[in-house]
This record gives sequence, structure tokens and C-alpha cells, in this order.
Amino acid sequence: MGDGTSASPKNLVNLKDIAVPAGDRVGVIWTLDTSSELNANLVRFGTGQGVEEHVNDEVEVIVLGVSGEGTVTVDQQEHALSAGMLSFIPKGARRAIVSTSEDFAYLTVHRRRRPLQIGLSQGA
Repeated sequence: MGDGTSASPKNLVNLKDIAVPAGDRVGVIWTLDTSSELNANLVRFGTGQGVEEHVNDEVEVIVLGVSGEGTVTVDQQEHALSAGMLSFIPKGARRAIVSTSEDFAYLTVHRRRRPLQIGLSQGA
């Protein structure tokens, strides 16, 4: 790192190694617990499941695809999200995320705030 410190194994996480064998687990399956300033969550859903449409007026959010495929809707514009794809969601934007595969997992990163509350939706 640029400040003269080096990354230690506890600061490195292979998200695919967590997401792929997660089986039927849904919702937040991993959380960064070593930062006092950043919140990062690995979230996983099966086909048709996801986060219901809502507005978050507290923080901007980065969403990074880890495995599978899904759709991120930001202010009524749909964007495909798959491994390696990044979506930036501005504070105050109307947003929703839906899995289009059985193994959809993504990482969310934002400044720390009160505990994350994810509403599970069951698509038809």
C-alpha cells in the first residue's frame, strides 16, 4: 500500500471462494469486520430473489459482481451485473437488485453507517 504498510492475509479475501460453495444460503454471507470506516458485504441470491426497490438517502454504494448474473436497476434503468462488472449507485437513487441465475453474488461497498437491512423479494 502507498502508506508504507503491507497487506496481511487477514486483509485479503477471495470472494469467489466464499460465494461459490455457499449452496442455498441467501442474503449477506460475508461482512468486512476489520474497518471502522468502510462497510463491505458479500450478498448472494438465487434466481428471482434480491433486494426490493428502495431509496437510500444515506450513502453512495458500489456494487461489484462476484459470480452468476443479476440485474441492478437504478432510477428505472436496468443494468446487467456479472462477475467483474461494477455499478455505482448514487445516494438518493431508487434502486433494486434481482438475481437472474442460481448463483448470483455481489459485493457492496460504502462508508459505514447503521447495520445493513436487506429485504428479500421473491420474483414470480
